[in-house]
Amino acid sequence: MSENVTIREARAHLAEVVDKAEAGEVTVLTRKGKRVAALVPIEVLDALEEASDELAAREAEQHRDDPTVSMAELLADLFEADGGKGKGNAA
Repeated sequence: MSENVTIREARAHLAEVVDKAEAGEVTVLTRKGKRVAALVPIEVLDALEEASDELAAREAEQHRDDPTVSMAELLADLFEADGGKGKGNAA
C-alpha cells in the first residue's frame, strides 16, 4: 500500500521518505491534491525498466523480418508527403 504525501511534506522529510522507500514502501507525491510522482524502492524501478526492455525486445522480434528502408528513403518520403514545408523550414 502507498502513502500520499504533498511535495512540501516530502521535501521537509526527505530522509524519512527515502528510508521508507529503502524499506520497500511506496510514497506517492501530490501537488494540489493530484498524484504527480512516486518515490519507489529501487527494486521496483529496476523491475519496471527490465519489463520495458523485455517488451521492446519482443516487439522488435515480431518485426525482425519486416522490410526496411534507409534513412535517406525515410527522409525523402517524409519531405515528399509534407510538401517540403515541415517544421523548421521557412516557407
